[in-house]
Amino acid sequence: MNMPHDADWENELLRAIQKLARRSRNRRGVEIGDSLLAVLFHIDFHPGVSPTELATREHVTPPAMNKTLNALAAQGLVTRAPDASDARRVTIEITDAGRVLLAETRRLRAEWFHEHLGVLTEAEIAALDAALPALRKLADQ
Repeated sequence: MNMPHDADWENELLRAIQKLARRSRNRRGVEIGDSLLAVLFHIDFHPGVSPTELATREHVTPPAMNKTLNALAAQGLVTRAPDASDARRVTIEITDAGRVLLAETRRLRAEWFHEHLGVLTEAEIAALDAALPALRKLADQ
């Protein structure tokens, strides 16, 4: 594959994406750690996921994921439930409190992002719109 840009360009793109993500992550409904919030979002996108599947998807060990899930459960944000089709399997479900937290976090992040998009010109917005499919492709790798 022919890369049209050098390592400096790649690093600059990565830094910009990371900075934007970091600033967005700071907008959340309550004080909750990044890793806990990331797992909660993951459970929301994959309802009925098991702790083992979560550990694999989040690239952590099962004991580390168990610790994270225990912390979320202690805050009343998730519950464990037996799988209806396999009694040996446990699934993780988001509670109403967890849904409220995610909704508020999404609202705060969208509000922040909308405010900051206002500094861009129409041409810059169009460039971001054109880049969106490529950014999604990178994010999904």
